[in-house]
Amino acid sequence: MIKKEYVDTIMKHKHALIFAGGIATAIIGKKILESEAVKESCTKGMAAVLAAKKDAEECYQDMRENAEDIVVDANSEVKKEIYVEEDKE
Repeated sequence: MIKKEYVDTIMKHKHALIFAGGIATAIIGKKILESEAVKESCTKGMAAVLAAKKDAEECYQDMRENAEDIVVDANSEVKKEIYVEEDKE
C-alpha cells in the first residue's frame, strides 16, 4: 500500500503532476499516431471521404444538367405559346 504521507507529498505538487501527465500523453500519443494500424485506418477513411466527394460532385452535376434542361424546356414552351397566340390573331 502507498503510505498516506507519500500521497500527501505528491498532492502538494499538482502542477508538476499535470506537467508530467502532459509529457506522458504526448509521448504515448506520438507512438499511437505513428503506428501502422492508425496510418492504415486514416488512409481508408480519407479514401472513403474522397469517394463520397466524387459521388456528391457527380450528383450535383446531374442535378444541374437536369435543371438546365427544365429551364430550356420551360422557355421553349413560353415561346411556343407566344407564337401560337400571334398566329391566332
